Amino acid sequence: MDTDFIYTYPPLIPGILKKRYKRFLADIELESGEIITAHCANTGPMIGVCGIDSRVYVSKSNNPKRKLAYSWELIEVENTWVGINTALPNRVIKQILEQEKFPPLQGQYNKVRSEVPYGKDKKSRIDFLLSSESEQKPIYLEVKNTTLAKDKLALFPDTVTTRGQKHLQELMNLLPDAKPMMLYFINRSDCEQFSPGDAYDREYGKLFREAVNKGVTILPCRFEITPQGIRYLGLAELVKIE
Repeated sequence: MDTDFIYTYPPLIPGILKKRYKRFLADIELESGEIITAHCANTGPMIGVCGIDSRVYVSKSNNPKRKLAYSWELIEVENTWVGINTALPNRVIKQILEQEKFPPLQGQYNKVRSEVPYGKDKKSRIDFLLSSESEQKPIYLEVKNTTLAKDKLALFPDTVTTRGQKHLQELMNLLPDAKPMMLYFINRSDCEQFSPGDAYDREYGKLFREAVNKGVTILPCRFEITPQGIRYLGLAELVKIE
């Protein structure tokens, strides 16, 4: 196993994307010529990352209770592999947080909790709550999968997201008693910069800038995606937030 990988995929199966439909279904042609239907965890518009006849990889589950055995994991976009499984970023981040191997936050916590209720009505759940006996303020960390790109600029969101807007507002509400952070998991290696996707959700862009100005920490994290595993590349440059 490559020690540079922060996450290693199970053996993946190559194929060609033939159709994406009903938001969570994708027909994929395997090398054998067989057409299989795979689960697509990304139910959004997937702008630029669902080109027909693109190379893809799928995983296969042996769980007999699953309705669809295959899951769509990767797609190739202009010689760059992009992660499609939106359930994976949180698992990857949880793994490296628990191993204390995530550079931006090393030494700032020693306890990790996930899906912790928070907010005024306690009806929301933060992805990760990090705490330490030596730190008075806990870290509230929300994770957003990011696949939309314009040239070398990663953008989030790629559609109107009232849920995402709520998360930004709730992170701001934690100030000054906690350290709220928004982590954008840039699920492709070809983006060196990050910006809010104003053209897709203007209100989100407005709240994003307000959050930055009030002190919410933004972590636009770059990852290299390969059919073997995922590498952490560092932080993207934050641009276009004036």
